[in-house]
Amino acid sequence: MAGEGEPLRGLWYMPALAKSLKPGQMRREMLLGEPVLLGRMRDGQAFAMRDICPHRGVPLSAGKILPENTVQCPYHGWRFRNDGVCSVIPSLVDGQDLDPAKIRVRSYPLREQDGLLWVYVPARNEAPKTDPPRVPIQNAVPRWDETQLFPCDIDHAVIGLMDPVHAAYVHDHWWWKRTPRPKEKHYAPLPFGFVMTAHKPSKPAYSLLGDVTTEITFELPSTRFEIIKGSLFGKAFTVVGLTVCTPREAQSTSIIQVFYWPGLLFFIRPFFTALGPTFIADDRKIVELQREGLKFDPHLMLIQDSDQPAIWYHRVKKAWAESLESGADFVNPVQERTLRWKS
Repeated sequence: MAGEGEPLRGLWYMPALAKSLKPGQMRREMLLGEPVLLGRMRDGQAFAMRDICPHRGVPLSAGKILPENTVQCPYHGWRFRNDGVCSVIPSLVDGQDLDPAKIRVRSYPLREQDGLLWVYVPARNEAPKTDPPRVPIQNAVPRWDETQLFPCDIDHAVIGLMDPVHAAYVHDHWWWKRTPRPKEKHYAPLPFGFVMTAHKPSKPAYSLLGDVTTEITFELPSTRFEIIKGSLFGKAFTVVGLTVCTPREAQSTSIIQVFYWPGLLFFIRPFFTALGPTFIADDRKIVELQREGLKFDPHLMLIQDSDQPAIWYHRVKKAWAESLESGADFVNPVQERTLRWKS
């Protein structure tokens, strides 16, 4: 069972955007502490497999992708298809009884959609039972993205992601000062998490889009959607912000944020370009500061109501881990509730 700070398995993780891989390119991506070869064959097919050659342990990412759409190991030239099956062992000669197809590198189910690459990390080599999260707009194309590496485990990254009261302090800039005031938000369960139901946002930045509503969802393992809906010039629009926490190693987690919007909102891109990296860096710096205290293994607290999303996260995570271990169906422990806090 996954313990505190350990990432869950049997779920989809997003290690990179699709645009980061051109045909014929590949690289190592650490994912849940495992070396994963993420690549794209010359025919455009993306793939993910263990980044270790089963022959002598050399990283396959140090090799190359051949025109025949195989990965060639740099040590002895063994070639592997995108499903991890060995197709050629160049040193073999006629009469040697070794079938390369019986040798394989562990491959990971990969789904490319909405301009993103999703990799399924199994619990026990099972096939995916669910689909990766889908951006809730048609023909979704990423308009802006930012990735930063946080020096923390998955739990601290996720809890920081969903924290509703830190903004006035962590993002305290002369151009972004906020006086905390009472808030009241309604929450409801989702299949693998929970949702802050649609409401009128209070942050001034939303005024750029006029009269809008926003809905914020969180589902395992670490996927947060903010869905903003409104109308401009009499035309309805939807803006979607996706944030994921991708665990790399025990104390290393990537925060990847991607925003989607329709073409008529072209004027909001400079706002994201100017301020987006700063806000994520604010969160990264507070995690770096938090790390100094965590070195002494303090007893930590979660309080009502402001920490209830974090409490739910731990409960949902525990329920998922127990369902994997027992084989029983997952039951979401979150109950519908209205939370109140000051932020």
